[in-house]
Amino acid sequence: MSLMQIGFLALVFCATAAAVFWVVQAGSSRISADRLRGVLGTEKPAESTAERWVERVAKATKPLAKLSAPEEGFEKSHLRRRFAHAGIRNANAPSAFFGAKTVLAIGLPLLAYLLLAIVKHPPVQGNALLFWLLVSAGLGYYLPNIVLSRLVFLRQREIFENFPDALDLMTICVEAGLGTEAALNRVADDMVHKSEVLSDELRLVNLELRAGAPRERALRNLALRTGVEEVDGFVSMIIQAERFGTSIAQSLRVHADMLRTRRRQKAEEAAAKIALKLLFPLIFTIFPSLMLVLMGPAMIQIYRVLLPTMAGTQ
Repeated sequence: MSLMQIGFLALVFCATAAAVFWVVQAGSSRISADRLRGVLGTEKPAESTAERWVERVAKATKPLAKLSAPEEGFEKSHLRRRFAHAGIRNANAPSAFFGAKTVLAIGLPLLAYLLLAIVKHPPVQGNALLFWLLVSAGLGYYLPNIVLSRLVFLRQREIFENFPDALDLMTICVEAGLGTEAALNRVADDMVHKSEVLSDELRLVNLELRAGAPRERALRNLALRTGVEEVDGFVSMIIQAERFGTSIAQSLRVHADMLRTRRRQKAEEAAAKIALKLLFPLIFTIFPSLMLVLMGPAMIQIYRVLLPTMAGTQ
């Protein structure tokens, strides 16, 4: 058992944990969509397979989750907001999250130690073995945080990329004579084909408004759930436009144009970084192969012709 094989096992565990949290996130999104359709009366919500699977995982890891879960204050912690930003609204998600941290932190070094114990001549011993076991334990403990950050990044990027289009639709609806609530509802129905995440968030705003929540609070909750700076700016703009009596349609048009410009600038920034990102793969992978193909025949000819000639002249 070599270090490369141990690294391969660690990657397998990483992929497994990523798959687990992807299913958790998918299950929570499906649950939210089913609840929305049930409240709106479009479809009766049904218990999905992903929901039952998430509940079973959370139930199995609940005793271990207490080892890494905070004692109190989780509802107001930064991690709770990260769950909301990732779109994970399942009540069992925290138990599954902290249970996965404990299982990976204990199971990954234990499995590595057992595999090394089976080998007659292990490649690492003593302090080196202890170091790699501690590294695997740290990797297992912080891997759920990495997966959660990745889920948050993907969801916020999708909202950011589709939000200018939603504002354009809302501008058209407001200019056509619809109110703010009716425009949000129409935009949520139209955006479901392009971005289901953004559509669900707008539907949640409409549900809060139907439940009697003030418009300002419902919009603030939208900004808190998404965690996107552009959405927060949109909420502030709507609140200020209603408070000072300015034209909402004109404000939406200006804000949508600003978001499109920002989206184009981010795309240009990402395109400008491609050259730097390709530098290291070119130097360490492509250039050596290219030089071998180009210089290989020439070096063979030099070895066959020039070196014997120089040896004969000497």
